[in-house]
Amino acid sequence: MLTWAGFDASGTEHVYVRWSTDGGATWSSPVTVEQAGDRGYYSAPALSPDGSDLYLVYNAFTTPFRTDTTSARRLVGVVLHADVTIGAPSGWSVLHRGTVGDPRAASQNNVVLEFLGDYVYAAATNDYGVAVWNDVRAGATCLAVDTWRTQVQATLSLAGRPAIQQACPAAFGNTDIFAGSYADPS
Repeated sequence: MLTWAGFDASGTEHVYVRWSTDGGATWSSPVTVEQAGDRGYYSAPALSPDGSDLYLVYNAFTTPFRTDTTSARRLVGVVLHADVTIGAPSGWSVLHRGTVGDPRAASQNNVVLEFLGDYVYAAATNDYGVAVWNDVRAGATCLAVDTWRTQVQATLSLAGRPAIQQACPAAFGNTDIFAGSYADPS
């Protein structure tokens, strides 16, 4: 099983899955598995040891692509399940859809850009799957930082960086890693 977040020919983001039923000699065509309105960002699969269940976790933006740093964006973590028959997953269902947050609350150490690490992983047994994902529900955006990031992009100058502790809510920069355990629904 392979999964990744990528673009189709029209530039639309998706979460893709491919699989092989012959030890990797041939592969299925990519199949999109994200929920309607999700723009995939990171993804990770976990196949049960007996090969009968596939769990897939992904992060997704739920708003259109933004060309500025001040418009709200939404990010969510999602956990899916599919039964696997003769090596092919089918019957995708949503096991979990997290609480939406705004990724503008995230920050690199230098504050210039948002930062969502690739902390999206999954593991499975024959009875359940576990998943972790980036979560920004407890974060707070900071208008002073959003405005400064816009200025940095326009001028390529770091001048005027806001004093974070004075200009921003205490929850600015608060990003978390959430996890869950999900019983095999089949």
